[in-house]
Amino acid sequence: MKDILDTLAAEGSFNTLISILELAGMADTLREPGPFTLFAPDDEAFKRVILEEITGDRDKLVSLLTYHMVEGKLTAAEIGRDEYLLTMNGKSLTVLLEEGRQVIDNAKYVRTDIACTNGIIHVIDNVFLPQFSGWYCGCC
Repeated sequence: MKDILDTLAAEGSFNTLISILELAGMADTLREPGPFTLFAPDDEAFKRVILEEITGDRDKLVSLLTYHMVEGKLTAAEIGRDEYLLTMNGKSLTVLLEEGRQVIDNAKYVRTDIACTNGIIHVIDNVFLPQFSGWYCGCC
């Protein structure tokens, strides 16, 4: 079993996520003991977001990335018990049930419960968008 960052790298469909983790100086965070729960948008999810507007702003990148992280190791079943999840950037994600599928903020699961040495990964089909003034996501 690998840590979260090495697991993402081995999957091959998280190149954008890994590159912005490195750009924000946060890649090593996902090698720390944690445990962490990471909601990981794949490369396809990032195609719907205009990242150029924040890639030059480290604070916005960190805010975006920590909005995808929760302290502790939470399975999809455990997440479904709550209406909100407090992220590592201090904002909460909303947990809903729509047509029998769990929806976290604006995303649905692609895969869940990928176990890592320092936490767990849930692959999602969309990028969580914390509120940045003047930031256009390109998805709506």
